[in-house]
Amino acid sequence: MSPTLVPELSVTDWRRSTAFYRDLIGFSIRYGREDEGFVYLELGSAELMLDQIGIGRDFETAERLAGPLGVGLNLQIEVPDVAAIAARLDAAGIELALPMEEKWYRTGEREAGQRQLVVADPDGYLVRPVQSLGERAIG
Repeated sequence: MSPTLVPELSVTDWRRSTAFYRDLIGFSIRYGREDEGFVYLELGSAELMLDQIGIGRDFETAERLAGPLGVGLNLQIEVPDVAAIAARLDAAGIELALPMEEKWYRTGEREAGQRQLVVADPDGYLVRPVQSLGERAIG
């Protein structure tokens, strides 16, 4: 089944952003259009589009693109191995916005757990890879 929501991030350098999402987070490229500075990425059932500002058609105005671009956006992505992502980010010398942690969130009458970290991509969009720890009773 195709996702019903696929975020498209406006980026300043689509190649740099593609390398971040592919090499560090673990996405693969479904397809791209170099002449438009565009790439469509996927990781499991998560899908994401990157579009370079100033190449092809832009939907943003200069005032909105004054930056930083990612303020207020946090993309949670379920991944099979958060520790592997943490290791790649560390090897690349990329500072985490939130170190890896295990966190439990109330989901009604139960709690859902996840191992997670938060890192900013090259344009400041926050990315939160998460690995499920399952569910448990509250308390």
